[in-house]
Amino acid sequence: MNQQQIPAQALHQSEIEVKHSRFITHIGHTPNLESAKAFLDGIRQEHNKANHNCWAQIAGPRSDLNCWGSSDDGEPKGTAGKPMLNVLSHTELCEISIVVTRYFGGIKLGAGGIVRAYSLAVQEALKTLPTLEKVDKFRFTLTLPHALVGSIETLLMKCQAEVLSRNWNEELLLTGQASDQQLAELRQQLIPYQHQIHYQDKEMRW
Repeated sequence: MNQQQIPAQALHQSEIEVKHSRFITHIGHTPNLESAKAFLDGIRQEHNKANHNCWAQIAGPRSDLNCWGSSDDGEPKGTAGKPMLNVLSHTELCEISIVVTRYFGGIKLGAGGIVRAYSLAVQEALKTLPTLEKVDKFRFTLTLPHALVGSIETLLMKCQAEVLSRNWNEELLLTGQASDQQLAELRQQLIPYQHQIHYQDKEMRW
């Protein structure tokens, strides 16, 4: 499978019209179910006079089926949420929520027409969606004497490791995160200091 992708911005929006009905597609970066719910609630509040706010989501990693979901929000069963999720399932996207807001234009589309309209709304929005490669990050901790702080901080910057917290006591307890590739480089760079520091990540400790 190709590298997973995530939306590159908090909100992406597009719109199509089908037989005078407006279909407004909102796409959000939602790393978890809590952020997905907040995103949906925000769209519902903004478009509280719309006929429907149908949605589909993979609100986390694609491997976690608990993150997958959809809703027809009053459209005939199976005509909106599931077709939207079907389009999403054929991408490499994750950490994503899609809400399609429909303002009824007075002409009924029929079940097949509704399916096509919601599917098209999502397909068109995804064509212009900016994405980023999803890179998993892993935690590490470092305990080091104050005399080494400058050298180790410089090394962390060189490896592009992200520092999450610094706890200053008799020694510095530093917590950070990095990708697999960055962790491998970090371990190599820290070898000259291994008798002076305490280091731990998901695979290594000294």
